[in-house]
Amino acid sequence: MNALSTDDVETFKSSFARDGYVVLRNVVPKHQLAELRLQLLDELDRSQRSGALFTGGGAISGHLNCFPGEGARFAFEALQERGVVDLTRTLAPSAFGALRAGCNMNLPGSVAQHYHMDGIFTEDFMIVNVAVTNTDLVNGAIDVVPGTQKKLYKYCDFAAGRVYRGTTRLPLQQGDVLVRTSRLWHRGMPNKSSIPRPMLAFTFGEKGVREGEAFSESGGKIRFDPNWFKPTRLGRLRERTFVTAPITYSAYRFVTSLFDDKGYDH
Repeated sequence: MNALSTDDVETFKSSFARDGYVVLRNVVPKHQLAELRLQLLDELDRSQRSGALFTGGGAISGHLNCFPGEGARFAFEALQERGVVDLTRTLAPSAFGALRAGCNMNLPGSVAQHYHMDGIFTEDFMIVNVAVTNTDLVNGAIDVVPGTQKKLYKYCDFAAGRVYRGTTRLPLQQGDVLVRTSRLWHRGMPNKSSIPRPMLAFTFGEKGVREGEAFSESGGKIRFDPNWFKPTRLGRLRERTFVTAPITYSAYRFVTSLFDDKGYDH
């Protein structure tokens, strides 16, 4: 894939305004992504075997956050070279900002997340996902609801209005890129394969992220972080409840969103 043409940019702008996301094919070199995938899986295995990985914090429901380390720098450089970073800035100039390097690790046996935005509607930012490996309906391709970025929904409105009926899955091939706004409602899906599935997530303009060296955290080494649930006794109880009886968590979100702003985010 070469740098984007003016016509390409205009087409993507139109799609983004309508749907809240765009997909670009074959952007990041596959051979380097294959190497990064092995690094991430090796570190996950080491952390699990040594007992260094926290208990709970998304490990029960099967979705972990991850800092991909210095080894992911090549992917960001490819995004720059192919014009994807410039495109991201063009799509949402007011939301664009400092870079944070992240990753999602979807574990075998994971469960479907609840629909959510990343952050809150009034503090939007941009997200560029890079498929580290082929991502399909078996290993948990992301589920998005196109057009939901246009309106602020409380969770009770989203659920009662059955907005999720517009859902669509987005399978990606290794090296493909998904550019989306944090306002887009989406959810992580079950990984029915036997192998963890990583997905890079570069954010631009996320609240609390300062300009600087995005790949130098933790000495540039891979690190796994909690996702949604805290790795505490109460957090593990809540996560197990979510896994075994997700309707109870939906009810909690629904009722809470009736009275305050929590319904605007997770």
